[in-house]
Amino acid sequence: MLRALLSALPLCCALLPGLGLAALPVPTDNTPVLRIQGSNTINAQLGPALIEGLMHEQGLKSLQILPGAQPNEVRVTGVTPAGQSVTAEVAAHGSGTGFTALKAGRADIAASSRPIKDQEALELTSLGNLKSPEGEQVIAIDGVAVILHPSNPLQQLTTAQLARLFSGEVQNWQEIGGRPGEVHLYARDEKSGTYETFKELILARNDKSLSRHAKRFESSEQLSDEVSQDRNGIGFIGLPYVRKAKAVAIADGDSKPMLPTTSLIATEDYPLSRRLYLYQPPQAKRPWAQELVNFAQSPEGQAIVARNGFVAQTVQAMKVQATPRMPEDYQALTRHAERLSVNFRFAQGSARLDNKAQLDLQRVVEYLKTHEKLNRSLTLVGFGDAKHDSERATLLSRLRAMAVRRELQKNRVSCCEILGFGDEMPVAANDADEGRIKNRRVEVWVQ
Repeated sequence: MLRALLSALPLCCALLPGLGLAALPVPTDNTPVLRIQGSNTINAQLGPALIEGLMHEQGLKSLQILPGAQPNEVRVTGVTPAGQSVTAEVAAHGSGTGFTALKAGRADIAASSRPIKDQEALELTSLGNLKSPEGEQVIAIDGVAVILHPSNPLQQLTTAQLARLFSGEVQNWQEIGGRPGEVHLYARDEKSGTYETFKELILARNDKSLSRHAKRFESSEQLSDEVSQDRNGIGFIGLPYVRKAKAVAIADGDSKPMLPTTSLIATEDYPLSRRLYLYQPPQAKRPWAQELVNFAQSPEGQAIVARNGFVAQTVQAMKVQATPRMPEDYQALTRHAERLSVNFRFAQGSARLDNKAQLDLQRVVEYLKTHEKLNRSLTLVGFGDAKHDSERATLLSRLRAMAVRRELQKNRVSCCEILGFGDEMPVAANDADEGRIKNRRVEVWVQ
């Protein structure tokens, strides 16, 4: 595939000396090899770090991350063994700006901390299907943390309380059990994917709008630092930017309160967990863009994801503590097996595994091979939602687990047992599609 891409390049590009056919082309006219625009959550740190990692893998030296032409923009630079300069440009002005830049031809990749909207995908159909596995890549999992001043005594909030707080309906902390004091709101700006996620999961779902009194920020770091200095402040932020503030546990519907911990975010059980995406036009791929996507999914790329404070998609086994709220069979499972840090989820309105789950299949298989567990007892545990009656939910939860088993069997992984718990143990409220989709999940347990 790379040979075909290289053969289609104009004559202005030359291969990196001494690195053979696997090397990526470098323009001789000093134009950027890669342009990424979009999410501040991704491009403030993670995007440049992934590019730097790719450049290092390509044998470039003297790597630097330098300020760009505008605030929240950087250039990642390196030098080939032959002395050629290589530059990539990264702009972090919000997820929506990435799709605008793709449409205008000013970017090769859009970085987004939310899924592409139907209208955005429609406007970019000339570049291919950006919702396809080739166009949409989940590179990390993040949690939108709700942050308070460290001295605020509140330890948990519900999604309904968050909606009342950020809409301005609750104006004094005493109204929700806190100490007396006027609530001060801090929020990301309109172009931010973090704001889009919070608006969709919290405000819109509760028919509320953000209070006009909220202070808005383009910079994640600045927002967090201001909350950490305001005893009455509350804000929301991507997980790596909690900094000196205090994150609180969040409960959604009948779910238990959950802190934004690595394990709960990895499985996407945490109510405000979200996926971080790179969108690459399938019909307009450039070699550096394609290789960056590949690198981000590699073990080396996922290690960079973790170092930058996000949750990598690397599969790990974890012990789960039994609680009285768990079904008896589930409690038994916790005593003799470990849960893998991945949940399989499905495309909306479909029995097809979503784009992330299709890659997770390979990650699970690789984990089982690496840890010599291919022949160990494997249990797939399906869950559903309460949209229909409980018996139907139980049946559908088993069918989802069976769908994952079929895919694993194609990779010569045999599963010993299928369990279906229907609408038990919800991780989200069932009153909206977003919550129901999160509840329709399949866990993987291995002995």
